[in-house]
Amino acid sequence: MAQEIFDSPDPWVAEHIRRFAETSGTPRPGVNDLLLITRGRRSGKLRRTALAYVRDDGRFVVAASHAGADRHPAWFLNLAADPDVAVQVGTETIRARARIASAQDRPALWQLMITMMPSYREYEKATARVIPVVILDPWP
Repeated sequence: MAQEIFDSPDPWVAEHIRRFAETSGTPRPGVNDLLLITRGRRSGKLRRTALAYVRDDGRFVVAASHAGADRHPAWFLNLAADPDVAVQVGTETIRARARIASAQDRPALWQLMITMMPSYREYEKATARVIPVVILDPWP
């Protein structure tokens, strides 16, 4: 029996996940969206959130922006504790290993994120923290 997956408690994100399912993975035309499934670092439950992403050299790149909040999003803390995740793009779900972009790699990847989603620039201005860029490497 498959383990139950719990969607983000944030109403906006939960609605985004619902639209993702209804549209076979294309809730926002012109924006690449994925669903990320992490294991809760305290609960051990599977948690699902929706994120914008860019593809770079066969991997998925996402930003832990939390809309410019001064704290990291829960999904980021979860994958920092357990980097083995699942990624759903369209109707396909794959396994991936998450890693935080190095200080050397982050500037170029952050620029890709800003180009795809200009609002990330405003999120960056709204917080004192450095917004982590996360690389999701698919694996069999």
